Amino acid sequence: MKILMVLTSHNLLGDTGKKTGFWLEEFVAPYYVFKDAGAEVTLASPAGGQPPLDPKSDEPDAQTTETNRFRSDAATQQVLAHTKRLADVNAEDFDAVFYPGGHGPLWDLTENKDSIALIEAFDRSNKPHGFVCHAPGVLRHVLGNDGKPLIHQRYVTGFSNSEEAAVGLTNVVPFLIEDEFQRIGARYTKSADWQIHVVIDGRLITGQNPASSAAAALALLNMLG
Repeated sequence: MKILMVLTSHNLLGDTGKKTGFWLEEFVAPYYVFKDAGAEVTLASPAGGQPPLDPKSDEPDAQTTETNRFRSDAATQQVLAHTKRLADVNAEDFDAVFYPGGHGPLWDLTENKDSIALIEAFDRSNKPHGFVCHAPGVLRHVLGNDGKPLIHQRYVTGFSNSEEAAVGLTNVVPFLIEDEFQRIGARYTKSADWQIHVVIDGRLITGQNPASSAAAALALLNMLG
């Protein structure tokens, strides 16, 4: 069982002068779900090497059992420091793909041609593809076999407008996932802020927020049998 995880390489939070990147919990919770199930996990990012960590996800109030486990896990820290270049990975080599969130993906992975082609390849091969929190935003330009947006008329979720407002970044992000998905014609659904909410539509799995990370990973794992 081979699973590819794709992380952002983008570290600037718009024009704020602040840093962003991937959200720690959204990487480590799925990573350990996969590893504990015996999966072979490969990490990739547009630039390769060490992906930038959103400093907010490193603050005390954002810590979980999994993030604490990561801090004492030198082997996983080394794996994370040496992600493969996204352009060098092939969908044919993996059984599933999973994208952790953080605000970074809204800037780079959303527009990245290699990422778009990769997701389309997983879709055409009918392999599970999962995205959590802001990572569903990377589906914005992905097309289905019919040439329409992949998520057109499909059930999806992602970081909600109210959650974006709660973190004060409504006017900083390049687009709001909830609004954009509705514009594209997706059947966007959401739960209350910060509650676990995972949506499955065919082989497509989306999770709303950090709390949904492990549940989205388990859904992908169950799909792999």
